[in-house]
Amino acid sequence: MKAVSKTILACSVAAAAMFASATASAANFNPFTVTPTGPNATASFTADKITGNYTEVATFNNDGTFNVSLYWNAGQFVTNGGNTGLSARTTGLGNDYGLYAVYTASGTTTTTNGVTSFTFQPGTGSLSLYLDLGDETNVAANPTTGTGTFSFTGNSTDVLLASGNPVSGLGTLDPSLSTCGSNGINCGSFGSETTFALTTAGSAFFVSPNPFYNLSFQSGQLNNFTPTGTQLINGSLDVVFANEVPEPASLGLLGLGLLGLGFARRKQK
Repeated sequence: MKAVSKTILACSVAAAAMFASATASAANFNPFTVTPTGPNATASFTADKITGNYTEVATFNNDGTFNVSLYWNAGQFVTNGGNTGLSARTTGLGNDYGLYAVYTASGTTTTTNGVTSFTFQPGTGSLSLYLDLGDETNVAANPTTGTGTFSFTGNSTDVLLASGNPVSGLGTLDPSLSTCGSNGINCGSFGSETTFALTTAGSAFFVSPNPFYNLSFQSGQLNNFTPTGTQLINGSLDVVFANEVPEPASLGLLGLGLLGLGFARRKQK
């Protein structure tokens, strides 16, 4: 019986460790290795975040729903826990190639005391990440509504690196913030989570870990706008990666282990 108790205890501890590790993984700046393309940046490098700027067309409907179409342009790879920017000489980003993404989603809004909250609905849009060979792609036209798409010039050689779908997202716009005004650049923030699946070309660019992370997390800042009708919104947006957190399975295993341990102790008595 002592041997059984020790075995169950070991399983419980292992389950707890698995759960703690899984829960923490989404909050970290998880490292990844990139093998860049182009004549100048030829050596691989490791980063844990990508920073950039976005332009978004959002349509706020009368029924309390919204639709967004977003273009994100990567500006810099960052390492050292999101603290140290890597130069273009190291990464080639902005010299040999560009990175950009297009994202669409829908959701609902609520406004209380002048503060508007945005909740993204899972599975209502898509994410596509592109490699811009030669850094030649430019936005030709913004969509006219949040259900439209951006059009581009110079994108004939662009390569799809990854795709995904919205999983969750929350945002808050608060014009009363001291950093916000009619043209304020810090009037709120948002975060979203999407699935993330590399293409074959993407696996040759994001080379480690292998298999690569299957989630991307986007966090950004909102400049001031009025959440009615169709609005053109812009701001900064950072991206990190993680693996899906297997919380239900870990909790189940932990619970079974503790249940078994309690049963073993009762048998001993």
